[in-house]
Amino acid sequence: MKHLHCKVFGHDFKVTRKVTYHVKEYTCKNCKKQLTTNGNGHLIELSPKFKEINDVLERIHEKRNKKLMEKNPFKNLLVFKH
Repeated sequence: MKHLHCKVFGHDFKVTRKVTYHVKEYTCKNCKKQLTTNGNGHLIELSPKFKEINDVLERIHEKRNKKLMEKNPFKNLLVFKH
């Protein structure tokens, strides 16, 4: 029955994981189908290969952001000047 809803009305994808700023994983709230963005920015089905790629990308992204924050901890603050 859940798949019937998606066939009639289309999928209702929600972001379930933000891997990097541009790469995200999506899941349909009705049928639980999972998608991710590929290197070109197109949505593709989340296979075990892409799940592993996203895990590695997330680790690299977190390490990079951690280094940047250690180097300049005030980078993300808003500064208002007159």
